Amino acid sequence: MNTQATLSSQKDSLSIKQLSPNIGAVVQGIDFTQPLANHEIKLLEQALLTHQVLFFRNQVINPKQQAVFARQFGTLHIHPIYPQAENQPEIVILDNLETDLRDNAIWHTDVTFIETPPLGSVLAAKKVPEFGGDTLWSSSYAAFEALSPFFQTLLEGLTATHNIIQSFPRERFGHTPEALQKWQQAQIDNPCVIHPVIRTHPVTGKRLIFINEGFTTKINELTDSESKAVLSFLFQHIAQPEFTIRWHWKADDIAFWDNRATQHYATNDYSSNTHRVMHRATINGDKPF
Repeated sequence: MNTQATLSSQKDSLSIKQLSPNIGAVVQGIDFTQPLANHEIKLLEQALLTHQVLFFRNQVINPKQQAVFARQFGTLHIHPIYPQAENQPEIVILDNLETDLRDNAIWHTDVTFIETPPLGSVLAAKKVPEFGGDTLWSSSYAAFEALSPFFQTLLEGLTATHNIIQSFPRERFGHTPEALQKWQQAQIDNPCVIHPVIRTHPVTGKRLIFINEGFTTKINELTDSESKAVLSFLFQHIAQPEFTIRWHWKADDIAFWDNRATQHYATNDYSSNTHRVMHRATINGDKPF
C-alpha cells in the first residue's frame, strides 16, 4: 500500500508518496534552488531512511545549487577520476559521449573503494534519451532479510576487499598521458580497503548486504573459488525485482539515495550516439561496521 506523509506550514507543503513495498518514494514540495528549512531537512532525512531513494521532478538547478543542496546533509566527496563541473569540483559529470560509463550498467554502490563510503548521492538529470537509460535501485535491507537465517549468520562473520580498479581499469581510464597520470594517482591515493560483507546501518541499526559488483573483488576468509561462488550468488540475489525500483528519467529529475543501504544500475540500452548527461553530488559517509 502506498503511504503518504505531509508536512504543512504557512508557506509550504511537502508530500512523500511511497512507490513500492521495499524501496522508493516521490517527493513534492521541495525547491532545490532554495535553502531547506530545518523541518524540511529532518523530514527528508527520515524519508531517506524509510524509503532509501527519493525522486523529485522539475528541479532546474545548476552545479552550485546542487552542491549547496547536498551539503545540507554532509560534506561532499571529490571523485578522483570522473570529470567535474567547472568551478564546482564536488559535482561529477556523467556524460556518455565524453566518458566510458559502461561500468555503471552493473549493480553497484558508489565509491566503496574508500575507508568511509558515501552516506548518499544526489543525481540530477540534465539530458536524457526519450526512452532508455533508466536507473534501477535495489534495497540492500530487503536482500539481506530474504536470506535464510543460517546464511545470514555465515555472512556476518566475513569481510571483503574493495578495489577502485575493478570499475576503473587502466585500459579504459588511462588511455592518454594526462588520463594515465590521473589514473595512477587515483590508485596511489585509493589502495584496496576491507569492509564487512554485512554492515549495520549507523542510523537505523538494521543489517544489510554491503558487497557490490562495481568494487568488491574477494571475500577474504574464503578460498578464491568459494569467494567467487558466494559473490556471484549475492550479485544475482540483490538484483531480484522484488527488491528494486526502476525510474524513467525526465530532464530536470533528481534522485537522492542512501548509498549505505542501496545498490543501483544505470541501464545502457540506448544507442551510442544518444546523449545522456547526469550531474552527481556525493555526500561523505562513515566507516562501515
